[in-house]
Amino acid sequence: MTSKNSFPAALKMVRKARGLSQEAFSDVSSRTYMSSLERGLKSPTLSKVAELCEVMDVHPLTLLTLAYGGDSKGVDKLIERVRRELAALQAEKDK
Repeated sequence: MTSKNSFPAALKMVRKARGLSQEAFSDVSSRTYMSSLERGLKSPTLSKVAELCEVMDVHPLTLLTLAYGGDSKGVDKLIERVRRELAALQAEKDK
């Protein structure tokens, strides 16, 4: 499962769906940095993803799910995979 160029697309999609300009993120990043993220020139840290998501009023997992899952069919498959993996990890922990 790759995320090449899907984080930039997901970030831009959520930002636009929320009706936000790149300048709306000025408290957490510059417009230039936002542009770099949306063009895939830079990769944010998890802390930065959390800050960006706070501005967009979405959970960071929502943004990452869109980045890795793409469309609704892909998102459904991804969520099911995560559920299976979490259950398996919990089972291993409980041994």
